[in-house]
Amino acid sequence: MKKLLFLALIICACQGPEVAPPAPVYPIPSERQLAWHDLEYYGFVHFNMNTFSDMEWGMGDEDPADFNPKALDTRQWAKVAKEAGMKGIIITAKHHDGFCLWPSAYTEHSVKNSPWKGGKGDLIQELREACDEFGLEMGIYYSPWDRNHADYGTPAYITYMRNQLTELLTNYGEIFEVWFDGANGGTGYYGGANENRYVDKLTYYDWPNIYALVRELQPGAVLFSDGGPDVRWVGNEDGYAYETTWSNLMRDSVYAGMPEYPEKYASGQEDGTHWVPAEADVSIRPGWYYHEYEDHKVKTLPQLLDIYYNSIGRNAALLINFPVDRRGLIHEKDVEQIMKLSTKIKEDFAVDLAQKAKFSASNERGRGFEIKQVLNEDKNKYWAAEDGVIHNEIIIQFPQIQSINRFMAQEHIALGQRVKAFTLEAKTEKGWELIHNGTTIGAKRILRFEDVDTDALRFTITDAKASPTISRIGVFHAPALLIEPLLKRDKLGAVTLNVPGSNVDIYYTLDGSNPSINSLKYERPVMVDQAVQLKAISHDPVTGQLSEILVQDLDMPKAKWKVIHNDPNAEKAIDEDPNTFWQSTGDELTVDLGEIVTIHGFTYLPPQNRYMSGVIMKYVFESSLDGKNWKVLKSGEFSNIRNNPIKQSIRFEPIEARYIKLKSLQTTDNQLGSFSELGVLTVD
Repeated sequence: MKKLLFLALIICACQGPEVAPPAPVYPIPSERQLAWHDLEYYGFVHFNMNTFSDMEWGMGDEDPADFNPKALDTRQWAKVAKEAGMKGIIITAKHHDGFCLWPSAYTEHSVKNSPWKGGKGDLIQELREACDEFGLEMGIYYSPWDRNHADYGTPAYITYMRNQLTELLTNYGEIFEVWFDGANGGTGYYGGANENRYVDKLTYYDWPNIYALVRELQPGAVLFSDGGPDVRWVGNEDGYAYETTWSNLMRDSVYAGMPEYPEKYASGQEDGTHWVPAEADVSIRPGWYYHEYEDHKVKTLPQLLDIYYNSIGRNAALLINFPVDRRGLIHEKDVEQIMKLSTKIKEDFAVDLAQKAKFSASNERGRGFEIKQVLNEDKNKYWAAEDGVIHNEIIIQFPQIQSINRFMAQEHIALGQRVKAFTLEAKTEKGWELIHNGTTIGAKRILRFEDVDTDALRFTITDAKASPTISRIGVFHAPALLIEPLLKRDKLGAVTLNVPGSNVDIYYTLDGSNPSINSLKYERPVMVDQAVQLKAISHDPVTGQLSEILVQDLDMPKAKWKVIHNDPNAEKAIDEDPNTFWQSTGDELTVDLGEIVTIHGFTYLPPQNRYMSGVIMKYVFESSLDGKNWKVLKSGEFSNIRNNPIKQSIRFEPIEARYIKLKSLQTTDNQLGSFSELGVLTVD
C-alpha cells in the first residue's frame, strides 16, 4: 500500500502542480443557459386555428368551431422528434389570432368552444404527457400580439396576458423555454372593432414584470425573444447563423420587434454585455403552418443538411418547425425528410478520427488542462492556455494518411466565448495548405470542406479575447451526398438543369410522375410553354446513387409579357431571375400578358437581396381585358413576409384577363413597393 502511495506521489510530481482554471471572460452563461446549450436541437410545432383557416397569420375573427382535428396524436409528434434526435418540442399555445390550445379561463376563444373532444380537450396537457413519455423537454410559444382580444392595446390586456402565462407556466409541469414572438400590432378583429392597433413594442408589455413572472413560475426556463433576455432570435427564418456568431449581445439596446435588429444585432457582438446565444428557427416547409399546396415543397435532405451545418455548426441552437396537418399529425413527407436528416447526421459523425490521433499544443496551462482533454466527453474537461498566451497551435497527427472533410471544435463556454479568429491547415504533399480561415467558435463550430488526404492538421488560434479554452475537437469523413438538380428558366420558357461540380446524369418528367433512370434524360435546355409540374433527379453512373427529387411547378412562360412603364428596369420584375428586382415609382406593377388568359391566381416574389427594401406586405391585385377597366380580384396581406420572404401564391376564382396589376398598399419598411417576380397561376 505504501509503495502504491509513493508511486502515485511520483506520478503527481511528474505531472506538475495543480493550477487554477482560467478566470472567466464576461459575459458568461447562467446555469439555465448552459442546460439549454446542451439541448442543441429541438422541434417547433405550429398547429392552431391557422391550420384550419389555411393562413399564416389569422385575423382573430375565426370561429372556434373550425378547430377540429380528427386524428390528433401528440405521441406521434413526440415519437418523430425523439427519433429525429431532437431534445424537446415548443408548441404554439397561442398565435397572433388569439386562439388558445388549452381551456383558458380568461377567454372563450379556445379549444373549450371547439368540437374537438366535445370541448373537453387540452392539447397542452396531451403534449406534456407525450413529452414525458418520450423523454423530451417541452416549451411554450405565446404570441404577445392578439388579433382577437377586444382589450389589445390597453392596460387590461397586459393583465390578461399575465393571467394566461400563469396558467401555462403553472399547470403543465416544467417548461424549458418560453418563446415570445416579435410580431406586434396591426390590423385585427379585436372583439369586432376590425381596426388597426399599434403599440409601443418597447414599453407596452411591461417586459421586466413579464420576465419576473416567468422567473417566479419557471426558474429553469430560458426566455426567448429578439433580444432575449436568455436566448435571441438569429435574425432570419432560414435556419442560418453567421460566419461570425457571438453569444454576447448588447442586450439593453434590443427589444422585441425592433426593425433594425436583423442587421445590427442578430449576429451578436464581440463586446456584448450579456450572454444571449442565438437560436436558429426554420420551417421544414416554406410556411410555418400546414398548407396542402406545400406537400411537395418539403425541404430536401441537402437543404436540411445545409441548415444543420449553418446553425449548430455556427454557434447556434437549431429549432426546426413541423407544420402539423389538419388531421393533427406531422405529415408523412415531413417525417420522411427529417428522418433522412437524422440518418445523414449519424453517418457524417459516425467515426471520430481524432480519437486515434496524437495531439500536441504549443502551450498548455498545466495539470488538468492538457491538450488531451479535448478528446474527453466530459464537458467540464478542457484544454486551456496560460494566461496571456493568445496565439496557440494545436497539431493533430494521424497514424496514417486519412481522407477528411469535417472538423469540429467547441469552446468551454462556461468561462465565456473567447476565440476571435482561427485557421485550419492540412499537411499534404505540397506542405501546409489552408483549409479554412475562420472567426468565432463558441458552443460548437463545424467546418465542411472538400475531401483532403492528410496525415496531420494544424489548428491555430490567431486571436482571442483572452487565453483560449477548447473542450472538444473532432475530425470526420462524411460520405458524399448527391444533390438534386438546380433549375433555371428564362422568359421564353427554356428550362436548364444542372448539378454544379458533379459528373452526373439528370433525368426528368413533365407529367407529374416520379423520374427514374428510364425517364427522359436531360441533355439540353427543355422548352416548357405551358403549365406543368417538372420533376428531376441526379444519377451518379459510377455509384448508382440517386438524388432527392426536384419538384417544380412551372406556369405559362412570359415570352409575350411586357411591363407597362417607361422605366426599362421594370422588366426585371418579369425576367424569371430571382436575383433581380425593380423598385416601383408608384407602388404598382402593371403587366400586359400579350393575350387573353384564364388566370386562377398570382404569385409575388419579394426582393431576395441581403437588405430588402419595399417588400410588399399589404396588396391589391386587379385584372383587365382592355387595360382601362379594372376589376379587383384579391386584396389582403402577405403574412410574415418580412421574416420569411418566400414566393407568395394567392388564388381566386378563375377569370379571363389580358392585363394584371399588383398594387402595394403597405411595405415592411414604408418604401415604394419592390418586385423581384410577378407571375400568374393558370391551373387550379
